[in-house]
Amino acid sequence: MTGPADDSGPARPAAGADPPADAPGPAARAGTSAPPTSTVVEYRSARGRWVLVATVLGSAIAFIDATVVTIALPRIADELDATTADLQWTVNGYALTLAAFLLLGGSLGDRFGRRRVFLVGVVWFAVASLACALAPTVGLLVAARALQGVGGALLTPGSLAIIQSTFAGEDRGRAIGAWSGLGGIAGAIAPFLGGWIVEVTSWRWVFGINLPIAAVVVVVALKAVPETLDPGAVRRLDVAGTALAALGLAALTWAFTAWTEDGALRPTVAAVLAAGVLALVAFVLVESRAAAPLVPPRLFRWRPFAGTNAATLVVYAALSGVFFFLVVTLQVVSGYSPLAAGLAPVPVTLLLLLLSSTSGALGVRLGPRLPMTVGPLVCAGATVLLAGIGPSAPYLTDVLPGVLLFGLGLAAVVAPLTTTALASAPDHLAGVASGVNNAVARVAGLLGIAVLPLVAGVGSAGLTDPGTLADAHRVAMLVCAGLLAVGGAVSWFTVPSSADAVRPPADRHEV
Repeated sequence: MTGPADDSGPARPAAGADPPADAPGPAARAGTSAPPTSTVVEYRSARGRWVLVATVLGSAIAFIDATVVTIALPRIADELDATTADLQWTVNGYALTLAAFLLLGGSLGDRFGRRRVFLVGVVWFAVASLACALAPTVGLLVAARALQGVGGALLTPGSLAIIQSTFAGEDRGRAIGAWSGLGGIAGAIAPFLGGWIVEVTSWRWVFGINLPIAAVVVVVALKAVPETLDPGAVRRLDVAGTALAALGLAALTWAFTAWTEDGALRPTVAAVLAAGVLALVAFVLVESRAAAPLVPPRLFRWRPFAGTNAATLVVYAALSGVFFFLVVTLQVVSGYSPLAAGLAPVPVTLLLLLLSSTSGALGVRLGPRLPMTVGPLVCAGATVLLAGIGPSAPYLTDVLPGVLLFGLGLAAVVAPLTTTALASAPDHLAGVASGVNNAVARVAGLLGIAVLPLVAGVGSAGLTDPGTLADAHRVAMLVCAGLLAVGGAVSWFTVPSSADAVRPPADRHEV
């Protein structure tokens, strides 16, 4: 590829694109299961490849940054004289604002243009990265990290919403599968890249490297990505809904983070956790009465949308718990080096890269119910195998079989789940659907890391005590296996067997 090729000339949003699904009269039934023809891009075309480059690199900088920063923490502590709490908030400040504003990012894209908001997020993220790289004190670093999270919240749902509104049919499934697989590769490369940067240069370049990547994304997106939006969306923002969603998600993020750090539910943490739950309850009530809601409540009345996000919650909570305990247990209990433990799950990433695109296409062709049911069940079986890891566990016999089986199950479910989460909302709400699903996955990850160690009986020193962790690992893996099985069952009972039946009624020309 030599440059972002434009196969079909300048693409413009169709004037007759999908109206809001609850609009009165025949217009409410004017939706379509494909994007407007003037914005459709073929997956195998040069332009389709460049759309993938822009969306994958854009979402990757947000994901990679969250990973490589952890590697740089010791150097940051030495240079900026940071305390343990400072380092924790260097990581968590980003997660807090990212989770808090994901819903807003998706909604803004639908209202003002998905490419436009995606590009604003990329530029915002790059500027905040520069502020991180130049930060003279740890306080300014934490503040810049929080700004990075806002940029990540603008670009993350936008990357998937662009794919949803640019590709159609089986091409859409393939594109989402490729996005998942290539994102997995970025996740696998991140620890090596971060370690190399910190080792040979300075921790500041962990943030500085985002600038040239962001520049490539901006150039490619401007030349190759068509602009799409919901022409029927009200331009004014749902201020009350936005504030309540941000407050609720931020409070939950802070409370679960503090709970994990303390190992106990202090009264302050419990109060913030309760405030977060109450804010989200108030958000639901406000949205049900808002004229232009941030998240239209009618989406959750459609069983495939509600069921897919419920499956996302339990499956991603289990995934975060499995990878967390696997890497820690291999080091503390089995005696692996940090590098060897970090490499142990790499086959999962490779299987995602090899199989996700095919899995996404098969999910469209055969229907999402089967892969979304079988995939989590296969992962559950693999997790039971991984529960047997103990002292001096040989990789080839005690670890690799479970990791390979887990990778096969994950490759089966990730792309169809993501495709269904987007397809079960009207196309003009692709940004909202992506924002909801991303927010659910983020909260699920926090739940997995925060609650699972407590349920497994890790205790305050359990993560460094081989005897305690060996027992806790077994319990944690069995709990994760149960969650994965629940995810498969939820998918079986809520997700249609046909890809066409996933579409909400207005997109299938029904009332």
